[in-house]
Amino acid sequence: MSQPQPSTAEAYPIGRLHRNLLLYVLVLLLALAGLLQAEEAGLSRRWLGPLFLFASVMMYAVVGIWCRTSDPHEYYVAGRRIPAMYNGMATAADWMSAASFISLAGALYLQGFSGMPGAPGGMAYLMGWTGGFCLIALLVVPYLRSLDLYTVPDYFQLRYGGRWPRRIAALSAVLCSFVYVVAQIYGIGLIASRLTGVQFEIGILLGLGGVLLCSFLGGMRAITWTQVAQYVILLMAFLLPVSWLAYKQLGNPLAPLVYGEQLAKISALEKELAASPAEQSVQAAYQRRANEHRAKLADVESALVRERTEARDRVRLLKDSGANALEVADAQRDLQNLPAHAAAAREQWGRIVAESEHRARPLGGLPAHGQAFAGNPEGTPEERAQFDTSRRNFLALTLCLMLGTVGLPHLVTRFYTTSSVSQARSSVAWALFFIGILYISAPALAVMVKFEVMSGLTGIRYESLPAWIVQWGRVDPSLVSVRDINGDGVVQFGEIQLGADIVMLATPEIGGLPYVVSGLVAAGGLAAALSTADALLLTLSSALVRDLYAQDVSDRATPDQRVVLSKFALLAMSVLAAAVAMFKPSDIISLVTASFSLAASALVPAMVAGIFWAGASSLGAIAGMLAGLCTTIFYMVGNATWFLTWSGRASGPDWWGILPVAGGVFGVAAGLAALVAASWLERGLGRVLTLR
Repeated sequence: MSQPQPSTAEAYPIGRLHRNLLLYVLVLLLALAGLLQAEEAGLSRRWLGPLFLFASVMMYAVVGIWCRTSDPHEYYVAGRRIPAMYNGMATAADWMSAASFISLAGALYLQGFSGMPGAPGGMAYLMGWTGGFCLIALLVVPYLRSLDLYTVPDYFQLRYGGRWPRRIAALSAVLCSFVYVVAQIYGIGLIASRLTGVQFEIGILLGLGGVLLCSFLGGMRAITWTQVAQYVILLMAFLLPVSWLAYKQLGNPLAPLVYGEQLAKISALEKELAASPAEQSVQAAYQRRANEHRAKLADVESALVRERTEARDRVRLLKDSGANALEVADAQRDLQNLPAHAAAAREQWGRIVAESEHRARPLGGLPAHGQAFAGNPEGTPEERAQFDTSRRNFLALTLCLMLGTVGLPHLVTRFYTTSSVSQARSSVAWALFFIGILYISAPALAVMVKFEVMSGLTGIRYESLPAWIVQWGRVDPSLVSVRDINGDGVVQFGEIQLGADIVMLATPEIGGLPYVVSGLVAAGGLAAALSTADALLLTLSSALVRDLYAQDVSDRATPDQRVVLSKFALLAMSVLAAAVAMFKPSDIISLVTASFSLAASALVPAMVAGIFWAGASSLGAIAGMLAGLCTTIFYMVGNATWFLTWSGRASGPDWWGILPVAGGVFGVAAGLAALVAASWLERGLGRVLTLR
């Protein structure tokens, strides 16, 4: 394998970089102040949203075009001359993906600090992701940076020799990066469609143009400096609304220091809502809905025929009675939305039963925000089992996120861009600092938004619902749903359903901030998704071209030809990821968590063993990567709804109650065991053959 050549480019002048950064921040603040004045003067929201989208994407595009390059050293590793502080800032933007910026506060809002039976808990994400950075600084970055490599699969070929370790590492990098980038493009579609008012699918295509403008021409060099610009925007976008809410509710903008006061108020409100007769009527209505659909599941085919007949009769009756066109259209839509066949009806009604039974619990199925774990360690046997399962899932998810951080190829490659090992170490510290600024604010944001919803939205009349609920519902009904299920005309907390992906994006509107702040938050979410998508697409294209095509298909391709091919591979993978994202396969944080489990199980055992254990062999690396990856895929796919529907199974594998997104914990264990066993076997066979 050819080794990268040392860069001859001069280091960036740090003083000039600091001045440019300060000037950039001042220009952003002045632009924001100008837009606030324009909104007060009457500038329409229809112009503000597209303006934020266009201005931010064009700004990143200018940086991408300015940093265009065809030099392989610049394209793949930015010339290895990025200063530690700026590499840390770029890494933070890379890390603050759509999951961290858009979904983390939402996960904390929905799951509390430790979670509920179907979710491991928001604090697991904070602990796992930040703990992973400590591991990557201790275990991986210093050693890999000293090798002057371009990609993670390069390391597997250099350490283990042969083509198969590199091939499997490259394919694993493609798989986990593709799942990750689908989540980012899904987030881009949400934001672009909200800012411009276009359909979700068109929003994806608009955002995709921004991704390509940032990464297609300049590779890692362009991505690095666009990520620095994006970090500043997402930092402002995150801190401004959380500081506003803290000042509005507590008179102090330092949210991480004061939000604890709201926890006590939320606990009191939770008890009050749990005892409310109106809330209990909502729970009873959801339970009736669950019972009705459970009765349908007893004889699906007959129930489906009856539903279709009733829907047709309703359409005919409305037409015969001269009802208005809107009522007729609604009835026709209900008829069209009925399941096409018995299997689809069984899936849809089963999902409604599960959702309704969940919503029939107190607080709409949400856990008490401050409880330790689901269940009760001193309660009934069922509550004790629930407590143990919740705790196991919390620990399993934390471990998967920590190890996944170590194994994510696009993150490891970020530290190849520094000038030395010491600079790589320093950039990890800077990255932790820049990430920590936002992560310590996420729990505060979740608490204050929940207080705002409990105290401000609950109890109002349905005709007084704020406009943002309707507007976000048009983007995606699964994001926001407020339904008067008990028919009293008053919003109850149990009737409010917010998706994890909406809490952060809707925070300015929930808190009553100017629409300019909503545009800024959307621009911040767009920056987070774009920054991560850029790096992931570069990782995908590099793995496909440098680590697979150039090594196995056409090893005579010149470095410049590889760069050109990488650009076209990046284009192809971005289009494919956009096509998958249009199907809305899952919420953002679930997709991202799955990619961490895949990276942890496929790459980390062989990567870390290769650094710290001289006995790790090529056969061991191959066995470990395959065993880890296959185990995790088996557990995740076996529990996927689409697979269960296709296979006709009622449930998938259930090992110690661990949820599928944390299935990487089994993959890591299987991969490590296979690596050790195969390495010992290869060493033993070698000794036998030597003796002979």
